[in-house]
This record gives sequence, structure tokens and C-alpha cells, in this order.
Amino acid sequence: MPLSTERDDFENRRERRVAMNRLSPDQADLRACGLSNLRATHWNLTEGQLYEEAIRRGEGTIAAGGAFAVTTGEHTGRSPNDKFIVDHASYRGDVDWGKVNRPIAAEAFDILHQRAAAYLQGREVFVQDCYAGADPAFRLPIRVITETAWHNLFARNMFIQPPAAELAGFEPGFTIIQVPGLEARGAEDGVNSGTFVLVDFERRLVLIGGTWYAGEIKKSVFGILNFLLPAQGVLPMHCSANVGAGGDAAIFFGLSGTGKTTLSADGTRTLIGDDEHGWGENGIFNFEGGCYAKVINLSAEAEPEIYATTGRFGTVLENVVVDPVTRRLDLDDNRYTENTRASYPIDFIPNTSATGTCDHPRNIVMLTADAFGVLPPISRLTPEQAMYHFLSGYTARVAGTEKGLGSEPQATFSTCFGAPFMPRHPSVYGEMLRDQMAKHQATCWLVNTGWSGGRAGDAGERMKIAYTRAMVRAALDGRLDGSELRQDDNFGLLVPAACPDVPTTVLDPRTAWQDKGAYDLTARELRGRFVDNFKQFEDFVDDGVKAAGVRTAA
Repeated sequence: MPLSTERDDFENRRERRVAMNRLSPDQADLRACGLSNLRATHWNLTEGQLYEEAIRRGEGTIAAGGAFAVTTGEHTGRSPNDKFIVDHASYRGDVDWGKVNRPIAAEAFDILHQRAAAYLQGREVFVQDCYAGADPAFRLPIRVITETAWHNLFARNMFIQPPAAELAGFEPGFTIIQVPGLEARGAEDGVNSGTFVLVDFERRLVLIGGTWYAGEIKKSVFGILNFLLPAQGVLPMHCSANVGAGGDAAIFFGLSGTGKTTLSADGTRTLIGDDEHGWGENGIFNFEGGCYAKVINLSAEAEPEIYATTGRFGTVLENVVVDPVTRRLDLDDNRYTENTRASYPIDFIPNTSATGTCDHPRNIVMLTADAFGVLPPISRLTPEQAMYHFLSGYTARVAGTEKGLGSEPQATFSTCFGAPFMPRHPSVYGEMLRDQMAKHQATCWLVNTGWSGGRAGDAGERMKIAYTRAMVRAALDGRLDGSELRQDDNFGLLVPAACPDVPTTVLDPRTAWQDKGAYDLTARELRGRFVDNFKQFEDFVDDGVKAAGVRTAA
């Protein structure tokens, strides 16, 4: 068939689908969330169909290997200062209001809802009906309505696809309306800028506008679950999870850049999920059906499983540089951002769980990337220390990787390893973790994937991933259970004296520094940061946790 005829056939088929969608009674479902007079509604399109639509609309390019590559403009990460929760009396007392959870009046939400509805009139929209939560007892049906096809592909990748038989009568428990092309009017609309991420727990509706960064969709759903699930006895967690051949499950807490995705994607263990999970009466369950991995400087040698996903049909690449002629990827190029991302279905990773669930964890790993180079690479935590470090949520940002950072590393404390996504007070999640650990007798480890031998940008070098993997594997398979432990003089942590396949000099951070005086000074400074940060939690923890924490004096 001549190319022109094929193109005409494609357009004819597409127009027939548009016409069918325009007349579809399913648009009544969207009128329930305030949307009407749409040019077309594309319901639950497959990956191939979404590729076709995205290419037709000029939303991105197909890279070598088949991934769909897009750029997101000004916003290459989340906009935390533009996130608001509607202030309703029905749940006002359950939200930890402040810099993270900002209130917005219901009237202001209504205005932006109406503006979004007006903006979408006469336009095409794309709809994915999905589940958040692999455990049927706690899953949340969500409907994601997007302005673009590629954002809908992102949602299809990231959430759990219902069986076809369940789509006919699908009733969303929450709806997300995403309109990146619509900008707010700042203070006039009751928000801080042109970007807005608004959550209404009473109307079960999310509005996202003024940003093309797809991560806002994913993290909005995470925030919803973090609010809803504690009332059902489920601890929501910003963690990855995997399970060994013997059923020994492990969870990995960690902020961006600490290795949470990398360490959980271990070919010797079955992956449950890489980022968001719940811990309930039945064990651990993944919230998602996909992964959203950072891919800057990704290599086939260090992270082969994740690297392979960047060359697969169905993967969405955000802000990854693509050669305009060869379409080859340059994963080392950060011209757009250090926060380059790949979104892909979880089954793109070999040896993943078909159910997204596992038993209660035997081990808990808290990851930190200490850019000051003074924390031990692995430590065993007491239950009291575990709660202290969970509430602290420490890592460090490295100069040169984010705008606004100076020449020195900056300590970051994000409580529960996910402060931007926790609508309730941190003590709610901390107490739930403590209770679950005690009930199921889980062992907790603090693992530093950051720097050794000095500060980042100075004499320090990033901890070798091979050493970190060896330490984590030894902890999970029980080889460290009977090892001799020494107490670190600066942080009170219990450090194994030896670990298979790891030099003993690596296990003692002070030994790794040539300048011992500089180490002592840097460690003292970091201790002070821990102490200052934890003052906000002292009224919410018992004396055992306070005594187990980092103290100013060694």
C-alpha cells in the first residue's frame, strides 16, 4: 500500500474513533467531575495507540530502541511550593498544616476547577482508569484525565491496570485532572504562581496545572494514599521492596539519589516495587504498577536492569538528551536537568513480582547519601534508633547538581524519608513503623550510599556500588547477624567490624579520611544538624528514642 494511502487510512480510522468518542455516553462520567463539551475523550488507550496520538500531536520523539522522549520545559521536577490541600472542616484536624501542607479555600479550588473545565472545552482529553495499591483490600480506583497523550502513557505505566472486565463499571475513588497548558494567575487565584497542585479530600479530586513534569501525577496519588491508609491500619511508605527466594522480604527507605531504586532492582531477589508501598495486616504491597527511575549517568555496567528499560518501547523518557539525527540517548548529558527520568512498567525489570505483594519484612534498610562523608557505610539500628532516623530522614544534596546550591554539601532532613508527601503529622507514621517493627520483629539497618574519605567535592569519593550491594546482601541474607559490632563514637551507631567482600577500612569512616582532625570537625558539625532538626519531634517521642538519638557531645 502506498505511504500516502496508509496515512489516509490511519487518519480515517482516527477520525472514526474521535467521532465515536465524541458521541460516547462515557462523557457523562466526566461531566460528574465538571468536564463537558470536549472535542473527544480517548478512554484507556493502549501503549501503541498513545504513541500514535503523541506523535501526531508533536508531543515528543521516538528514541533509538523505542522509548518515547519528551522535555518538560521550565519544570523538570516537583513544585513543592505550589501544592495545596483544600481546607475542609471534615478533616481539618487530621492534616499537619504548615510549609508542606498548605491550606487553600474551597472557593479558590472551585475557581481553578472551573477554569480547568473551560480550558478543556473543545479539546481532546485522554483518560486512564487504574488502581493504586496491589492489595485488593486497600486499593484505590483512580481516574487520570490528561491534556496530552504522553502524560496518559505515563499514568498507564505508573499505576496498576485493571482487568478488561473491570473497566466497564469502573467507579473512581479519586480523579486527577491534569492541564499543564493552563496557568494560574498567582495570588489572584489564591496560589503562589502559575503552577498549581490542588487536592480536595472531600470531593476526591486533584487539579494539576502550569507544569508538564509528570511526577506531579504520581506523587499526588502517593499523597492521597498517605492520608487515607493510616485510618485503615496501613502504614504508607516512601520505600522500595524486594523478597528473597526464601520469602525474606526487605524494604528500602530513601530520598531521591540515595539508591532506593538501584538497590531494590537486584537480580538475586524478586522486585516488589521501587518507590511506594503499604505495610498492612497482609504484609507489604506496592502502590504502583511501574517505576520512575532517575537515569542521569546511568550505565549498563552499574545498573543493567534499569539501563535496559531506556531502550524499550513503552518507556517514557523525561528530559533525556536525544540525538536529533541518530535518536541515540546521551544519559550523561544534563543540559536540561540532573533529574532525568524514565517511566516504565515494572515488568520491564527482570524477576519482578506478578502480584506486587509479599510477606512482612524481615529487614528494613534506611538509605542516606551522606555527602559529608562521616556516617558509617552500614550500621545496625536498635528499635529506638530506627524511629529516630525514620523521623529525621537525613540525606545530603551535592553542590552542582541542583540550582541554588553553593560550593558545600547541604544537609537535608525529610521526615519519614518523604516529608513532601505526608499530609498527617510525622509521629503518626513513626508510631506505626515502631509498632509494625515490634510486632513482626524486623531488623533495621542504616546504609550510607554517599561519600567516603572526605566531603563530596573535596577529597571524598562516592561509595562504590559494588561495596554497597555487598553490604546490603550480607545484611539481608543473615551473614551480618552474628558479626561483631562496634559503637561509632560520633553517632552512637552499631557498626559491623567486618563484612564479606568489603575492605575493613571502608567500614570505619574515620579511618578512610587522611585528615583525622577534619573528619572530627565535620562529624561534630553534622551531629549538631541532627540535634537541631530533631527538636521538632521531641514532644512526640518517648525518652528511649531521645536517648538513642544523635547528641551534640560525643
